[in-house]
Amino acid sequence: MTGADLVDLAALADDDVPAAAALHLRAFPRFFLSSLGAPFLREFYAGFVDDPDAVTVVSRGEDGRLLGVVVGTVRPDGFFRRLLRRRGHRMAVAAVRPALRDPRAVGRLVRGIAYRGDVPVAARGALLSSICVDPAAAGGGRGRQLIDAWWRRVRERGVDDAYLTTDAEGNDPVNAFYRRAGWTLVGEYATREGRRMNCYAISAAPVFRTRRNGP
Repeated sequence: MTGADLVDLAALADDDVPAAAALHLRAFPRFFLSSLGAPFLREFYAGFVDDPDAVTVVSRGEDGRLLGVVVGTVRPDGFFRRLLRRRGHRMAVAAVRPALRDPRAVGRLVRGIAYRGDVPVAARGALLSSICVDPAAAGGGRGRQLIDAWWRRVRERGVDDAYLTTDAEGNDPVNAFYRRAGWTLVGEYATREGRRMNCYAISAAPVFRTRRNGP
């Protein structure tokens, strides 16, 4: 069997949270959320467990080890409001030490904790917040199965549109992955730090039109 054949898909559970945080660190060692450390990531992923608006899928190998995870929500505003209310304090405490190492990150951290899923482009519906696959298990179709399973479960919840954001620069393999999975680039924008972002969307309705935003 191939790695893709061994996929066992289920929802994210409490027991998966530490492994999901560790997996995120391995998959994205140079990204902002990873710079906030494992304690912050554990709070982030724990927020998706049992939330009424969350849609999550995990992938395991034959030995039960977590090899992939995708998390998102069908109602971003309500989900992130609850995340802030329930876990905002613990997330802030977990990020204190990383923030002290790089004070320039404090503003970005505050904006991140207060995030509501809003983007300055024409996107709507469910938000795919994070998807990661263990680098050791990459290339076997696991990521595609995860994102396809997540999209199916979103539609099962009666939501016909979804979107996600990812870095526009230095991120060609990830951008290509989303395009191959059937997601359409609907906009580009820049964060306050000048980070260029792409927004992708998928819909059971007619195709989106691409927009460019920012300088």
